[in-house]
Amino acid sequence: MFFMNAEFIAMLDYLERERGIKREILLEAVSNALLSASKKSVGASRDLRIDINPKTGEIRALANLVVVDEVTNPQDEIELSKARKIKPDANVGDAMEVEVTPKNFGRIAAQTAKQAMMQRIRQAEKEMIYEEFKDRAGEIVSGTVRRFDRSDVVLDLGKFEAIMPQRERVVVEDYNVGDRLRAYVVAVENGIRGPEIIVSRSHPNFVRRLFELEVSEIADGTVEIRGIAREAGYRTKIAVWSANEKVDPVGACVGMRGSRVKNIVRELNNEKVDIIRWSSDPKEYVLEALKPAKVKNLVFDTEKKSVQISVDEDQLSLAIGKKGQNARLTSRLTGWEINIGKDTSATTVVEQKVAQAAQTLAGALPVSEEQALALVKSGFTNLEGLRDADVQDLVDILAVDETKAREIYEAVHRQELVQ
Repeated sequence: MFFMNAEFIAMLDYLERERGIKREILLEAVSNALLSASKKSVGASRDLRIDINPKTGEIRALANLVVVDEVTNPQDEIELSKARKIKPDANVGDAMEVEVTPKNFGRIAAQTAKQAMMQRIRQAEKEMIYEEFKDRAGEIVSGTVRRFDRSDVVLDLGKFEAIMPQRERVVVEDYNVGDRLRAYVVAVENGIRGPEIIVSRSHPNFVRRLFELEVSEIADGTVEIRGIAREAGYRTKIAVWSANEKVDPVGACVGMRGSRVKNIVRELNNEKVDIIRWSSDPKEYVLEALKPAKVKNLVFDTEKKSVQISVDEDQLSLAIGKKGQNARLTSRLTGWEINIGKDTSATTVVEQKVAQAAQTLAGALPVSEEQALALVKSGFTNLEGLRDADVQDLVDILAVDETKAREIYEAVHRQELVQ
């Protein structure tokens, strides 16, 4: 008979209370480990088993031995005289459970029990991680940066750890040990090394979940998120809609004086968030998504699912966005390929008027079309205007000699007499 020390019992109590690992699970692990150790020290006894009292820590090695007159196999047999000391009515051929705990088993038991417990704790914790988090993919968790594994961030979630791989980090964010972070649970993977909680701060659904937590109308289904496109750390576009005509979905997300969206932007470290109204009409949806840029014209190609957008020159950079970001996010959000160009319709009209004026002057004066165009571009768009020009003006504008300039000058004034 052997008693485990008080430290072992205290450890069982602690692990059951603080780690949530049931005492029976740990005792089973220790028993199995001790059974292997017992077989080495006791020998391969018949039906050997280990019995541990969970309250006192008493430990015994027991074997089911056969009663015989003369022992030929000590691991499987017990002499009748010894058997009757344990059980007075024992007879030859009976099978009886006998304690076979070796004298030196205390040291072996203590060392084996410690190793078995540590191994079972690690296994139990992995099982608990998977059980607790297997259905929590898609949620937001809070944790503290514990350490860095190369470029991956290891977060302490309390009882468990989560990994934020480099691909799930926000490129413009810096993390330090001890920082408190919120992150989105992308997946719980039960791999070769055990379960891993994979979290992200760059995933578009991180923003989606923040809106669901912050905006009660989204949480209760009054407002729906119909689309989201994100370039983490820089800009997010989110499209919202409500079946209730009395509810302004954009206003609900913005909140009173912008309070709701400000909380989300703060969590995202000042990432720009555009909240737009979703529409089933592609034209309206694209126009909303491109805001605040003002669009002059849209031409849709349904086969290629692309749209050609024209904007005034002063709106071009706003529509395209920094490094093409606004156009790119609009394309992802709406599902249409976005092509943005400068509106040339106004320029075309002006060019047509210039050409027409030059043609009129060329027909009325001894000048070529190129010379007539030079006059128009200098501000002399008609004969009436040319009457205010003198010979030297014509020399300078047309790069001709004075004789030619005077010929033109006189032709202008002859036209005045004809009129």
